[in-house]
Amino acid sequence: MRERQSQSHFLMQATILATAGLLARVMGFLYRIPMQNILGDAGTSVYGQAYSLYMFFFVMSSAGMPAAISKMVSHRIAMKQPKNALKVLNVALLVTGSLGFFGMFAMFFGANALAALLSSQHVFYSLQVLAPTVFIVSIMSVYRGYFQGLGNSLPTAVSQLVEQILNAVFSVILVFILIDEGIAIAAAGGTAASGIGAVFGLFFMVFVYNIDRRRRSKTIRKYRRTEKPEPAHKIAIELVSTAFPIVAGTAIFSITNIIDVYMVVNILVDIGFSYMESQELFGQLIGKYVVITTLPVAIATAIAMALIPSITKSVTLGDLHDTHNKINMALRFTMLICAPAAMGVGVMAYQILLFLFPHHPEGGILLQVGAVSILFLAINQVATGILYGFNMLKVPLIAALFGATVKILLNFLLIPIPHINVTGAVISTTVCYFIASSINLATAYKVAKSKMDIMGIFVKPILAATIMGLMCYVIYNTVFLAISSNAISLFIAILASIVTYFGIMVILGGLTKAELRYLPMGGKIIRVLERNGF
Repeated sequence: MRERQSQSHFLMQATILATAGLLARVMGFLYRIPMQNILGDAGTSVYGQAYSLYMFFFVMSSAGMPAAISKMVSHRIAMKQPKNALKVLNVALLVTGSLGFFGMFAMFFGANALAALLSSQHVFYSLQVLAPTVFIVSIMSVYRGYFQGLGNSLPTAVSQLVEQILNAVFSVILVFILIDEGIAIAAAGGTAASGIGAVFGLFFMVFVYNIDRRRRSKTIRKYRRTEKPEPAHKIAIELVSTAFPIVAGTAIFSITNIIDVYMVVNILVDIGFSYMESQELFGQLIGKYVVITTLPVAIATAIAMALIPSITKSVTLGDLHDTHNKINMALRFTMLICAPAAMGVGVMAYQILLFLFPHHPEGGILLQVGAVSILFLAINQVATGILYGFNMLKVPLIAALFGATVKILLNFLLIPIPHINVTGAVISTTVCYFIASSINLATAYKVAKSKMDIMGIFVKPILAATIMGLMCYVIYNTVFLAISSNAISLFIAILASIVTYFGIMVILGGLTKAELRYLPMGGKIIRVLERNGF
């Protein structure tokens, strides 16, 4: 009974985060559509270059903190130490806030040097505008990690939505207002919206924290006689030592993105493309391929964040059987969503871009070639969460290092080939994630001493997705021949494909109706399947 309750709680927390994460990504994706159409591929390139550098400073100041904090808080809550769990939050605010402030300072005053490094002075204003966001998000990440460690995903989920809604609204408004001032100023306006969204996201987290004050004090009083206070400096040391491998592993991927920014544009110019053509191709890479392929990975990221405290608690309590079930369940749910997403993106690449970016539909080959990276990136996210739960913090770092090294070598080999050009960066990224995910996944199952459910995790979802992909292609072309409308044909094909995929999964036994209820819109999908005789 307790095992079922534990799994149900884990699934519910993962579902809350996954739904919010997916909605936030969808909103983030939707506002990119008008921005892309206003800025064009060249303006989107400037926006993307600034964000790549912002992500590096964000990673160095706070990217590993939510995972580290949730792990530390979860452990102390499992050991009936609520006051020490609260002390983790306070120490983390000091440590992470200091790092975030330093990152903000370095990014603002180093904007000119960073723009020169990228050979793009257009990015200067965007970097300075984004700098305060580094500090704001570093503080917000601490609160998110704390609540996640408590097993409460709702504050994080709502704050993500608040942050992204405001970001989306103000991004489009500011870009539209400032476009007449040139792409450099307009892109800076778009980046400014990130700070606006982050401020309100932080306000919400602090608001919820203050509301929870009474319950928190009551819990602390309950265990005050048995709980031994931990020194703040020991917590700080544990926080830094826990977060450092996570930060380092994430930083490697962030650095490879910055290397992409530098390598892609410069290599394309060297082989004969004009500077503007190179910017446009990079804009397709970062504004279309990266944005679209990372959209479904939001679910994997949410599952990974829910896994860390959940597995930490199970390991702390010595419940390895519950841990094994959570691992297989997390990977099954990840593949359940990402397998059809990868297939759909690959099959309908050109049609998707034509629908989303009618004025700038170029870049379909990037989606076709790189669609499979969705699977590898998603698996890597979940496998990394599993390893963090087992306190195996160095393995993802090593895996990232191997993957990034191969990516850089492939960039040098592939991008200079004229007929491959920017597609080489997509191929290298896919190989990078394949290497990292393979290492992390193999190690995760070895550490957990668990047997992988290969049929449930890989075979059934991929088989169902393949059949779905064929049906999607046939339905789209059939409808298009009849009405010659890309938008309507795409909508009908996608809708039919969703029903087909989940129907096949139910037939194959890869998904039960009880599990389906935990998915976003799971109840509606069940009703559609039941009406169609499944």
